[in-house]
Amino acid sequence: MGLFDKVRGSKEAEQTKLNKEEAFAAVSLAAVAADGEITEEEARGLMTSLLRMKLYEKFNDKQMSAMFKKLVGVIKNQGVEALVTSSKEVLPADLKETAFAVAADLTLADGVLAKGEKDILTKIQESLGVPEDKAVNIIEVMLIKNRG
Repeated sequence: MGLFDKVRGSKEAEQTKLNKEEAFAAVSLAAVAADGEITEEEARGLMTSLLRMKLYEKFNDKQMSAMFKKLVGVIKNQGVEALVTSSKEVLPADLKETAFAVAADLTLADGVLAKGEKDILTKIQESLGVPEDKAVNIIEVMLIKNRG
């Protein structure tokens, strides 16, 4: 890594500090973006999931748009995994399993789990410290939920 890469890297890291709302959304966005594209259905599912949560009850359209603009910027500049890495320290313990569950639900919604989605779900599970047995249970439930 060159001198300017170190400077740019520290500046990017500084810019990717997230609050808990951004961290939660980042995990879900990472999951749906893992295969390299975000379909309209995935975007709609993500927004619907978030807007139903107490965590976002005071968010207006402008705030939601600004949050996603920031998170998409992280993906463009640092990649999908950077969202997960940036989230793990900020996300409260009581929301880590919930974030994993929403991410699993969104990736399994279309009934197809691409390799990139499997990889990112594993990364999310490990990063957030969701116990493997709990993650398996969550995935099983989401597979059942998304059958119809």
